[in-house]
Amino acid sequence: MSPVFSRLVRRRLLQVSAALLVVAGVLVWWLVPFGVKTPSGHITFSTGVPTGVYQKYGVLLKNALAKDLPDVSITLKDSEGSQQNLARLASGEADFTVATADAVAQYQRDRKPGFEHLRGSARLYDDYVQLVVRKGSAIQSVADLRGLRVGVGQPGSGVRLIADRVLAAAGITPDVDVKPVSAGIDTMPGLMERGKLDAFFWSGGLPTQAVQSLSERLPIRLVPLDAKLMNSLHDVGESTRFYRSAVIPADAYSLAQDGNSVETLAVANILVTMDTADPDLVEGITRTVIGSRDRIGGQVHPAQLVDLRTAIYTDPIPLHEGARRYYRSLKP
Repeated sequence: MSPVFSRLVRRRLLQVSAALLVVAGVLVWWLVPFGVKTPSGHITFSTGVPTGVYQKYGVLLKNALAKDLPDVSITLKDSEGSQQNLARLASGEADFTVATADAVAQYQRDRKPGFEHLRGSARLYDDYVQLVVRKGSAIQSVADLRGLRVGVGQPGSGVRLIADRVLAAAGITPDVDVKPVSAGIDTMPGLMERGKLDAFFWSGGLPTQAVQSLSERLPIRLVPLDAKLMNSLHDVGESTRFYRSAVIPADAYSLAQDGNSVETLAVANILVTMDTADPDLVEGITRTVIGSRDRIGGQVHPAQLVDLRTAIYTDPIPLHEGARRYYRSLKP
């Protein structure tokens, strides 16, 4: 090959390479939203008890994040629930978590460590309070629990917080007038099957698989929490303003409800982080939470209720800057 021909070949190869780089750059620009950075690193996500909605949601969200944020590794960590989740954020044991709005407000009210640094990424779905008893039980209201063995959730759970308040609203002192059993949704159904519980409280998305499975093994029903109880509940304290009257649809647990809807109360769940979290990371996670709603909702029904129109309302905590950046990017 002559020197002149070699120089022509090299020049042609350089031109082709340059063209390919331009094309690749255009493709990257087209495929990746303008201004979006790809974060990297490792985060810990504190979820909930095994068989609970938090735990299952965490697993599916981790899978979605693995596709959207491939340079971010995620560790899931089971927990007792909302109260423990918030403590883990403040201590640095977790970077993201899910907690109910009432638990967040109580954490702030008690001025627990790091309360002023809590930030929201998205309002997710609502938890519904479910008071479960055997179908043949004489229990017709919360007041009928007096003197009985009642599952009230674990100490670090949002269930414990709301169970204590519901009991108090019915005129029952939780540690005196009932025999409280500290247990989570992973063990309460089994305790009821073995005759060691007369009733148990659960607060979670609909349907919760553990309650659904119990209804298939044991005749159970849900005790209504009516408007009168709701009015009394709002007198318990400031953070009870996050409870609203709600109805468990008749088809949520078909075997337990006999075609009837059940009055209850609901409270919103919030995806929570700290104000020190990397804005690019928070923006990316928020994008995946909203974008994966339908995929995750196919397996965790409550996730279908994540709504872009309400996701920004993370009261009682402000939006993290990274989440705010994502929501602003959606405006025309």
